Amino acid sequence: MDNGKSAFEKLIKDDRVAHDEEPWSGTFLAYLDLVKQDPSIPKLAHSRIYDVLIRDGSSDILATDDPRVKRLYKDESTKTYKFFSDEFFGIEKTVSQIVRYFHAASLKGEESRQVLYLMGPVGSGKSSLVERLQRGLEASPPMYFIDGCPMFEEPLHLIPRHLRQEFQKMLGVHIEGDLCPVCRYRLKGEFAGRYEDVPVASHTFSKRNRVGLGVVPPVDPNNQDTSVLIGSEDISKLDTFSEGDPRVLDLNGALNVGNRGMVEFIEVFKNETEYLHAMITATQEKVIPAPGRHGLVYVDTVIAAHSNEAEWQKFRADHTNEAILDRIVVVKVPYNLRLSEEVRIYEKIIRNSDFEAHVAPHTLEVASMFAILSRLEPNNKCDLMTKLKLYNGEEVVEKGKTKKIDIQELREDTKREGMSGISTRFIMKALDNALSDNADGKCINPINVREALIAMVKEADISDDARKGYLEFLQDVLHKEYLDVLRKEVTKGFVYAYQEQAEALFQNYLDHAEAYVNKTRVKDRNTREELQPDEAFLKSIEEQIAIIGSAAEGFRQEVIAYLWALGRRSEKITYRSYEPLKEAIEKKLTESVRELSRIITTARTRDEEQTSKYDAMERNLLENGYCESCVDVVLKYAANNLWKD
Repeated sequence: MDNGKSAFEKLIKDDRVAHDEEPWSGTFLAYLDLVKQDPSIPKLAHSRIYDVLIRDGSSDILATDDPRVKRLYKDESTKTYKFFSDEFFGIEKTVSQIVRYFHAASLKGEESRQVLYLMGPVGSGKSSLVERLQRGLEASPPMYFIDGCPMFEEPLHLIPRHLRQEFQKMLGVHIEGDLCPVCRYRLKGEFAGRYEDVPVASHTFSKRNRVGLGVVPPVDPNNQDTSVLIGSEDISKLDTFSEGDPRVLDLNGALNVGNRGMVEFIEVFKNETEYLHAMITATQEKVIPAPGRHGLVYVDTVIAAHSNEAEWQKFRADHTNEAILDRIVVVKVPYNLRLSEEVRIYEKIIRNSDFEAHVAPHTLEVASMFAILSRLEPNNKCDLMTKLKLYNGEEVVEKGKTKKIDIQELREDTKREGMSGISTRFIMKALDNALSDNADGKCINPINVREALIAMVKEADISDDARKGYLEFLQDVLHKEYLDVLRKEVTKGFVYAYQEQAEALFQNYLDHAEAYVNKTRVKDRNTREELQPDEAFLKSIEEQIAIIGSAAEGFRQEVIAYLWALGRRSEKITYRSYEPLKEAIEKKLTESVRELSRIITTARTRDEEQTSKYDAMERNLLENGYCESCVDVVLKYAANNLWKD
């Protein structure tokens, strides 16, 4: 008990030492010395947030070894920012637009006087992006402010206007803004105009403590009160002070609180248009009306608003809103359309939750496929599953050739791709439902998740056409896709050292194909004999992807030329290097154990040799991420659905 108590006590004390550092305090004169040493201290809100965004660094998305990313982006230069990279996946362009907005605004361009508006479907990450910005501010260095100011305003506002040019030269900074009514009153009354004696302190940004971070939820249109935005007058003080006395002011509105930092407007267009005028004035003019008869108050804040597309379209359709529309920078936040990134999204959500069930291999992949298929727009150049794979940077093989479809053209042919479809929340509910239906197994797998999705789609409040399309994805397209995946999984389970056997087939094919193309002989790796190229062997591989007859010679030349080019670039060459050949080799391995797999997985009774092979396959699957429960389910599913011919 004593050891436990001392450990707790030590943890508490260490944390207190780390976080309870005394905030800086001093006179305005001492603050001027700080600014002289570090002119970045009095930075404006947009500049402060931009520094937060780039602080952890950035990199080009093509600076990776992942061939899928290189195929997907080719020569398209897109920056990724470490500030966002651990939490947001597949929306690199959206993130780049947000960073570009803050960069331009930090240079005091027109964006510094406009609202950042995030627009997208439900569950696309709009509020999460704003929350990430808020947490970034909370982790940023403290700001310095006039001690006692209700708006935590910049101390340089104390400098009289006729001296500002001189101070700007001495300090190397730009001074912008005016004192709030409360500080102006205090300067005259409490300090007799001696602004050099006014106390200055430091404070960290805090959403909970309402320091530099304000939040405006949607307000009932029938009961809108601007005090939520700009504060109010304290009625209890009107008995003591006159109505025009600044001491009656209670500057605790969201725009007051968000001074020096950020104000978030949730579902912004659910508010009446008149209610938004204060928001626009705060950005365009950098002032807001003070409550009562106290004139205008300077504010320096980033306004980040967000809503769904329907609200935006409704607001934009009203021509009387043109003045507000002209002061908004719209950044679309669509659903992610990359399969690998969608899987990462669910992995992150599960990792951050109390979800403790075992997740069988390919479960999140199948669920992610459904989500992305629902978000894609049809195109006459390819079917949706092919489009999904192309958007994931995969090479799609058809009749022995890689499909040559320009991804950029596919994107340009779309209008609203990613702006509708199944949300991440829908998928997570399906995962929860699958687990609830299989409480004893404490495991979810592609089969029960697909069943959960089918049940949810049937009950969902959506149009009949959408329901029909979604059910087709689940019951037909994804069923076939998962059977292909499952066939490979079972094959890998039966084939001892699958990777080594695939590489051996690959190297053997290369030896014989190169000899055939160059009209030379093959030197046996073991006996060193020189042999004629084995065309029967080559054909046995090629026919797996429908390469037959006269097409074989061209295919062999393509393989050798492609891999020779990779070798020149010193890239590692494996059986996965050329997608058509990779598919042929995998199909060859599958074919080699097809009959064995069919007999052993479907047999009610097995002889000793079959039992041994079946047990070895089970062990292999267990070593590759399956648990005993999902192995049983998956193999029963395989027995019922694979090799029916």
